[in-house]
Amino acid sequence: MKIYTKTGDTGQTGLGDGSRVGKDDPRVAAYGDVDELNAVIGLVRSQSPRPELDALLHDVQRDLFAIGAQLADPKARAGANKAKAAVTAAHVDRLEKAIDAATEELPRLTAFILPGGSPRGAALHLARTVCRRAERAIVELAHDVELDALLLAYLNRLSDLLFVLARQANQQDARPEDVW
Repeated sequence: MKIYTKTGDTGQTGLGDGSRVGKDDPRVAAYGDVDELNAVIGLVRSQSPRPELDALLHDVQRDLFAIGAQLADPKARAGANKAKAAVTAAHVDRLEKAIDAATEELPRLTAFILPGGSPRGAALHLARTVCRRAERAIVELAHDVELDALLLAYLNRLSDLLFVLARQANQQDARPEDVW
């Protein structure tokens, strides 16, 4: 199978139901931002994080594929038709537990923190900002189409998780927080 199809050469792309839309369609923008987030998380994973962080981020990447599948499906059947494309309250709960566990290891937050630190911490901060952009794109899309509310809850919680993981990575890498 060839990677190129030439069907997008005129600025159109196919959605999960076979329909065609412009590559500038808000739906395409939303799942494109989620895809970019997934790639940034892959960048974090490439930096050989601790096994527990790598496992958590692997699960997040799978969840992001599920979110992308739902966003690419105008008929909103992806989550119902394929279990791996579903995002449930349990997914959000898993993120909350990870946030709570990481926060326990960190000093109390008393100021804004400038993004940066170690390469891993900086990459996690970058992932957080891309996550927020993906969240905004989905909010914009939700003005016009009905979406599962858990998609937004998941991304909102994920950005919080990425923030505390960035702080945790910098602490583990002995990089002090640069406060504003």
